[in-house]
Amino acid sequence: MKILVLNAGSSSLKYQLFDMRDNSVLAKGLCERIGICGSKIKHTAESPRRIRDTEVQMDDHQQAISVLLDMLTDSEVGVISSMTEIDAVGHRVVHGEELFSKSSLINDEVLAAIELCCALAPLHNPPNLIGIRACMALMPNIPQVAVFDTAFHQTMPNYAFLYSIPYEYYTRNKIRRYGFHGTSHRYVSSRAAQMLNRPVEELRIITCHLGNGSSVAAIRNGCSVDTTMGFTPLEGLPMGTRSGSIDPAILSYLMEKENLSSDEMLNVLNKKSGMLGLSGISSDFRDLANAAKEGNDRADIALKVFNYSVKKYVGGYSAVLGGVDALVFTAGVGENSPAIRAAIAGGLDYMGLSLDSDKNEAARGVEADISASGSRGRILVIPTNEELVIAKDTEALIKR
Repeated sequence: MKILVLNAGSSSLKYQLFDMRDNSVLAKGLCERIGICGSKIKHTAESPRRIRDTEVQMDDHQQAISVLLDMLTDSEVGVISSMTEIDAVGHRVVHGEELFSKSSLINDEVLAAIELCCALAPLHNPPNLIGIRACMALMPNIPQVAVFDTAFHQTMPNYAFLYSIPYEYYTRNKIRRYGFHGTSHRYVSSRAAQMLNRPVEELRIITCHLGNGSSVAAIRNGCSVDTTMGFTPLEGLPMGTRSGSIDPAILSYLMEKENLSSDEMLNVLNKKSGMLGLSGISSDFRDLANAAKEGNDRADIALKVFNYSVKKYVGGYSAVLGGVDALVFTAGVGENSPAIRAAIAGGLDYMGLSLDSDKNEAARGVEADISASGSRGRILVIPTNEELVIAKDTEALIKR
């Protein structure tokens, strides 16, 4: 069975084609600048590896999907003879509100429900919908599946997801903590159980998805019981350009002092804050690490703020779970920064988590157990694979 996985952004489209017999990636690519002058596609076919990086006009997502299908069936860089070899398409959808606690086969009712969630994720759900509808137009007889970032966190208890504001804001407007990065947290917690050779249903796991966007999740018995992101991905940890959690009274104070509109204030919090705002240099953690080594105090304090914030949540979630069997690092920073992992995981011996410095330094972008030999709990590095989660959910649904 072959599954095409799509992740549609406002002007981009990522894709991977999986062979589900062995979960291998046959081809992957990225369409960029859709609807903008100079649109292009980078397509990579595997076994043997062939790459085509070319400009091609793509006025909308339907054209982009047509272009990627042409690439998949191309005589030189293609991996299938025709698109009839594609058995189903899995779509990443950012927000499923309380309507979806699991992935769903897409029909008119599901499409309408996803559209209702657009108000909660105006930057993400609309392009996700565009990708789905474009695919349905070009591949009308091929099953389509929606996999939701928020679904994994629907197991949070109400005392974890409710905000302490008037309850009617929840009942009328669905104001609550939803959580994001769900497919990533789900994948790495499941993979952690496999690495430990124990059922995930009997484990207490804290997963740290650390990148330009970051979140931490507390997972008990395979279910999310708390996570740092909230009503939007702005809450929680300081991130590349996002502020994370701050005193809400700061907003009205700054809006008055700086004469900012609500949209301008949100732009500051989403795009000018976090590591970029603190350092004044960059949102890229690699740039900050290099600058800190050269003596830049603001880069150094930005990294310390980030590490301290993650460590606070790890400690808090240990209390929530009643102990920790595994602490997992994933995503671009979590997988590739030994220094950040050491700053977060160091000094957690009281929790039964002891880091091996040599193992930590050696682990860059690969699966690894970086725990010290006497550590009761395990500290793991696990590269995330959200696309594989989407492919597997899609396969399971169409086999029913």
